[in-house]
Amino acid sequence: MTSPLDVAVVQLQADEDVHENARAAAEAIRDAGRAQLVVLPEYTSGWAKHLRPELAQPARGPFTEAVRRAARESGRTVVLGTMEPDDGESARCANVALAIGPDGQDLGRYRKVHLFDAYGIRESDTLTPGPAGAEHALVLDVGALRVGVATCYDIRFPETFRVLADAGANVFAIGAAWAAGEGKAELLLTLARARAIENGSYVLISSQPGPGRSGHSAIVDPRGVVLSQAGSDEARTLRAALDPEVVRATRAQVPSLGHRRYRVVPVDGAGGRVG
Repeated sequence: MTSPLDVAVVQLQADEDVHENARAAAEAIRDAGRAQLVVLPEYTSGWAKHLRPELAQPARGPFTEAVRRAARESGRTVVLGTMEPDDGESARCANVALAIGPDGQDLGRYRKVHLFDAYGIRESDTLTPGPAGAEHALVLDVGALRVGVATCYDIRFPETFRVLADAGANVFAIGAAWAAGEGKAELLLTLARARAIENGSYVLISSQPGPGRSGHSAIVDPRGVVLSQAGSDEARTLRAALDPEVVRATRAQVPSLGHRRYRVVPVDGAGGRVG
């Protein structure tokens, strides 16, 4: 038998004060109890209603160094969202999900592929999208499970999670600053349950609370059962033990991944097939 994986999903509100954001993130990592994996939201390094290049933090700057130090000191794997300058261009930025190992070293980086240009918000005015394709997927082994990383708006694109599942992921770690609005919290949970059921995988969503954001972080099991969920405004850490046997049993009962008749093919910006 393989051991369950203890996880902590942190619902944390960030703002424009990078020093306070770093302090809060590091404290949440250190206070995560038995968790081997800690997931924090998209834009943990800094958030504002209207994104600006000034919010971006360098890849080896004070914010990320504080997080790396907290991961190392607590011996935990951490996944969290940051915003960085795009290859040194001050006018453009990248939305980056950073995975850090228990030794404080980077395990990988995922640049958000699907930018949120909806509900009157235009991330593409500030951000450059990451490259699509299976070769750019971020997956990492934590204990007996394999974690695939995605960000916020990605959850509306099921092909993203098929790519991660094909890379062996059976847990999806999703950072979000899910925009507030009528029915948006219910929509987030519906999408999380769908991605879990489709892929027979756990879903961990760390979503920012606060003005303009929905909160409602959640942990969902491979059958679509909500194991834990936060409210809209509270600062809270959700905890659960993810059981590899639940993944195995769920996928054996409904082997939908093996029944597929289609594969995922990247498209260009105009909706045409690449290659």
